[in-house]
Amino acid sequence: MSSTATPTQRRRLPLWVALALSLATIGPTLAMSGNGQGLVGTVGASVPLVFVIGIIGVSLVGYSFYRLTQHLHHAGNSYALVGATVGPRSGFFSGFAMLGAYLGFSIGTLALTAAFVNAFLAELQPDSADPFQLPWLLVVVVGAAVSLLLAGRDVSFLAKLLLGIEGVGIVAMLILSFVILGKGGADTTGLDLSTFSFGDGGPSAVFSGVVSAFLSWAGFEACASMGEETDDPKRNIPRALAGSLVLTGVLFVFVMFAQTVGFGTDQAGLDAFASSGNTLGDLGSTYIGQWFSLIIIFTATVAAFGCHMATAATSGRMLMAFARDGFGPAALGVVDSTGGPRRASWLVIVVGLVANLLCGITGWPDMGSGSAANDTYFLFAVAGSVSLMICYFMVEVAAAWFVVAPRFHHVHGGHAKLRGVVLPVIGAVVILIVLWTNVSSATSPFDATILGLWWCLVGLVIALVASRTAKAVGARLTAELNEGAAATAEVVEAR
Repeated sequence: MSSTATPTQRRRLPLWVALALSLATIGPTLAMSGNGQGLVGTVGASVPLVFVIGIIGVSLVGYSFYRLTQHLHHAGNSYALVGATVGPRSGFFSGFAMLGAYLGFSIGTLALTAAFVNAFLAELQPDSADPFQLPWLLVVVVGAAVSLLLAGRDVSFLAKLLLGIEGVGIVAMLILSFVILGKGGADTTGLDLSTFSFGDGGPSAVFSGVVSAFLSWAGFEACASMGEETDDPKRNIPRALAGSLVLTGVLFVFVMFAQTVGFGTDQAGLDAFASSGNTLGDLGSTYIGQWFSLIIIFTATVAAFGCHMATAATSGRMLMAFARDGFGPAALGVVDSTGGPRRASWLVIVVGLVANLLCGITGWPDMGSGSAANDTYFLFAVAGSVSLMICYFMVEVAAAWFVVAPRFHHVHGGHAKLRGVVLPVIGAVVILIVLWTNVSSATSPFDATILGLWWCLVGLVIALVASRTAKAVGARLTAELNEGAAATAEVVEAR
């Protein structure tokens, strides 16, 4: 193995860099601008309660990542966490599923950036019945070019940029939420705390709606892919995971409550909520003014592009881990002078550009949104979410196995063993429910949810058929993890 592939080199990035990558991948501004509308028809005014239950569910997954990253750190993320515990084939399958998820998110958010650019242009022309719009593929090409340029920069610069982008969005959301609550919400219904009850639909409706809320946190574990570049990863990566969930959990519940009472909990308000193209933008115009609405839409646009860059960076690190461990071209496994896998990240961006161009040229998919850019986003985001759920399930299995497997007994205290098994098992059950809810509603083998399953099926076949390669990859993976643990111990001792 060449020195460029050594996983213990250049461990210099502080905690906040890892936290910034996870926050940017979650994309709080995106989640709050577009994830509430689809819930209203199912749960009515109980949208905030759905997010309360959602953060509880995703925290079960977060616990498993937290436990595993206390002992293991690797650029392969779930690929390494599952591979080092359950076995190399399982690790390969898990990593393949996560790679599909982040590829899907990177492709989709590039299209969404184009959609938001045109929404911003339309907002600048409020008196025009036919506002000027740019060809969305042109915006995609320009966005991909900028992304290629930024992918060659040092990861700390990228983290600062992403943190700044999401910081603006978060501040704008908080300002709007406080203004809404300060004005007492909608005149018709006020600050209605019944939004935290099950409402007319009952528990079944609320729990079925948790699917969308659960997926709002997709990407919280992105910082785990920076385990080889972060200083003291066994402490800082778990902290970044916990921090991203705590920050977004409180933020999402608070902002969703403000949005729900801002529109109003009567039927007219719920109808306005459900039909909004950008909830934060519409509420910003109503409660503060059009100028603030422009700020909100602008921050959503740059947040979409920031999410594209973050998922491309994460995908690049995973491709590097695969290639470095023997599966894929060796050139993709090289770490360049910036400390990151520039070649692998460039490949991800090019794939995203080609996928968007193919969708734009062919007119596929048609998902009924009336916008080709939005349809492309929904296709790849939903397919990626299904792949991510399967990956999360494998991580839950790995966390439970990490506790019960004899070879890991030396790292567990007796009092923590029961919790270490029960919580991952509960999380696995929640994920199976989430998957079933998504997949059972599909009507075609080409639906977005089924496409996510097809991707994972390909990964499963490769893991089973290429057994010799899987064993070789597993051997390299184990050696790298051992080297990383020894290096970390030396650093801690030196301090």
